[in-house]
Parts: sequence; structure tokens; C-alpha cells
Amino acid sequence: MSFGVLIVGLGQIGMGYDLHQSSATSQIYTHARAFSQHSDFFLIAAVDPDKQQREIFQQKYQCPAYTEINEALNHHNPYLVIIAVPTQYHYATLCQVLEQSEPQAVLCEKPLSYSLDEANVMVELCSKKNVNLYVNYMRRSDPAVIEIKRRLDSGEIATPVKGTCWYSKGFQHNGSHFFNLLEFWLGPFESAEILETGRLWEGSDPEPDVRLVFSRGTVVMLSAWEEKFSHYGIELLATNGRLRYEQGGEFVYWQGLQGDQNLDGYITLKNEAETINTGMERYQWHVAEQLSLVFYGDKYQLCSGVEALTTLQNMHSIIDKR
Repeated sequence: MSFGVLIVGLGQIGMGYDLHQSSATSQIYTHARAFSQHSDFFLIAAVDPDKQQREIFQQKYQCPAYTEINEALNHHNPYLVIIAVPTQYHYATLCQVLEQSEPQAVLCEKPLSYSLDEANVMVELCSKKNVNLYVNYMRRSDPAVIEIKRRLDSGEIATPVKGTCWYSKGFQHNGSHFFNLLEFWLGPFESAEILETGRLWEGSDPEPDVRLVFSRGTVVMLSAWEEKFSHYGIELLATNGRLRYEQGGEFVYWQGLQGDQNLDGYITLKNEAETINTGMERYQWHVAEQLSLVFYGDKYQLCSGVEALTTLQNMHSIIDKR
């Protein structure tokens, strides 16, 4: 069995990031490429107001593209709807989809909304319609992230931990990726202390430096300068080693402990780090794989709409303190 997918929004995450990648490469960064290549899915259509984007999609993926959502839903009955429009249009787009169709699931880009009220309604609407809502915090689908969670849950990485996290391009926009990831690894968020108010990214999205307390550790989240260079990473220190999640998750390392080779009685990190294999070169395919697990009734690691709403509520509680 395979499941029909409608993509609403053909921007970078919808289609653009890997548009010019050779078909022979393993890189899969977009919804269009992921769901066209995963054997459990097939693309049925897309929606975008830009004529050129629609034409590119139709040529590359050999299926129709429409200007309006209602036009697409007049012709198609999707099992899964992807909402990949800008964040400020997530709420209106979901309302349009649910007014005219009853998909099995909706995968929405992050964050759910910039408005807590809108995000609450989005979750409620999907619940009333019995539509499963998920949010594309794609790192939660990555094999390395899932392995780290397993080690934290089992005690192989000892808790509580202390750590640092670097983010940029806005606390809500990009920072939410890492806030949600820290919740996934370290359990419920408990409290926060703003260390530096920071600036507003593009005049609207705060970039504070903040100390976060989770049930399994404390992490200081620091803002970098996206306009100078991109830098996203996490370092967690446990009593039995160090985890390094570098370059947005492209490289993940674990260093255990060893006796100091020169000084008796001292313990240091091992010189050689264990590489934990990631799948970030095809991160969106892993999201499709997790959705396949959902539809076949297996255990999955996707971020649900309820969990994404909790992330948004927690982040707003910090923003409101500025």
C-alpha cells in the first residue's frame, strides 16, 4: 500500500533545497524529493501561487500543481497533506485543508504558528476532525538523534547533564528546532533564566541567551550571528563522557572516559571519539520513513502537534520575560 501526498508550498523545504541535486545523489532535503522517492508514498499534487514554481514541480515530478488549495482538493483526496508555506500562513492553510478534506494526517512546518492562540486552535481542529497532526522538527527522525535518546533513556549517557547549545536566525524560527530537540532528549522543560535579552532577528523574532532547566539537565542556549555564518550545535557533558552534536547534526560524537596516561589518579576524555552515524544528508526522507511507521501502526519518533504546542508554549513563556 502507498499513500497519496499533497504538498502545499513549493519554497525551499517544499521543493527548493535539493532541486538541482543529481538524481544519483543520496541527498534528500525537501518534501517533494522525499515523498517521491519513499516507496510507501506517491505525490498526487502540489499547491503554490507562483507560476514558475508550479511549472518546475510539474516538469520534475510529473504531477499537477494548482494555484489554490480548494482547486487541488476538488481534484484529489490526499492521505497526507504537507503544509510548507511561511509560518504566518500555517493557521489559514490548515483551516482551508480541513474545511474541504479529511486527510489521515497533516505534517506542518515548524513552528506551528507565531501565535499561541492560533496554534491551540490548530491542535483542537485536528483533534475534532480525527486528523493526526505532526510538526516537521526533522532532527527527531534522524538515526543519530534517536540513538542518543536511547542512550539517555537507558542511562548509557548518565544524567543529569550540563550543556551548551548554539542557535541563530531567531529563537522561534531556528531556535525552536533545538529547544524541541532538547525536550526530546532531556525530558520536560522546567524553568528558564534569561542571561541576555539579545536582538530581534529581522525585527520580530527574539534572540535571547537563556539558561534552560529540563528534568534531565541544564543547557545554556546562546544566539550566534546568522548574517556572518551559520552555526548550530549542542555539547552535553555527562559524568561519564561528552556528546558533541555539531554543524546542525551532520557530525555527532561521543567521548567516553579514560585514565590519564601521564598523571595517576586523573580521569580524562578518551582521545578517540566514537562517531554516531547520522542521516542528515537525507533528513527529509527519514521524516517520510517515520510517517510510514505511523500509518502502519509502528512506534515512531515524530513530533506530534501536542508536543509542538508544548514547545511553543514553553518558548513563549521565555519570550514573555524579555
